[in-house]
Amino acid sequence: MPKEIINQCEQRMQKTIEALKKDFATIRTGKANPSILNGVMVEYYGSPMPIHQIASISVPEPQMIVIKPYDKSILKGIEKAIQTANLGFNPQNDGDLVRIPIPPLTEQTRKELVKQAKKLAEDNKIAIRNIRRDAIEQLKKLEKDSIISEDELKRRSDEVQKATDKFIDNIKFGWEHAVAITDDNDAGMLVSHRFPQYSFNNGMIAQFFRYLILDENFKHHL
Repeated sequence: MPKEIINQCEQRMQKTIEALKKDFATIRTGKANPSILNGVMVEYYGSPMPIHQIASISVPEPQMIVIKPYDKSILKGIEKAIQTANLGFNPQNDGDLVRIPIPPLTEQTRKELVKQAKKLAEDNKIAIRNIRRDAIEQLKKLEKDSIISEDELKRRSDEVQKATDKFIDNIKFGWEHAVAITDDNDAGMLVSHRFPQYSFNNGMIAQFFRYLILDENFKHHL
């Protein structure tokens, strides 16, 4: 039974992380990314539908998202849904497609996006700690009912804490990645809230460095 409590705890924490990853994916980075539209719902025959289910979405250019609906009659509905989603975009409907030019990020926009990412991270840290609290309370009840010993309570509580630390670290890394914004204005640099700004000489390729720090093995060793 204690093991089941810990397994359920880790499963709940993992679901929290997966949801956070999806939320981070919707944050603008100054480049076209279909995930930005994940939360957009389009009215289709009287029912709200996720935009990805009623249209194909492509990125033909770094600063352009193109939406091709499976049914052209919903072009205006798609355009309206994007406008009302308050994403800061100006969709262009040409009668066949909806194009979304992605404007470069201003300094103010960057600051707002960092605040958004930070709030997501902090809210999900609280969620992880609440899950830990629930698991510890369940384990304490088992000890109170003499189902487990005091020593096992301590051992199992330590397991819960280790899981909590692991998932909190995942949130920290997710936060780092969400605010590590690179675009044409920051060519050759990686910007992060905690790490210094890196610039590279001829011996290092910025794209490779970015790939390296995003690699799971690198995060594990770090």
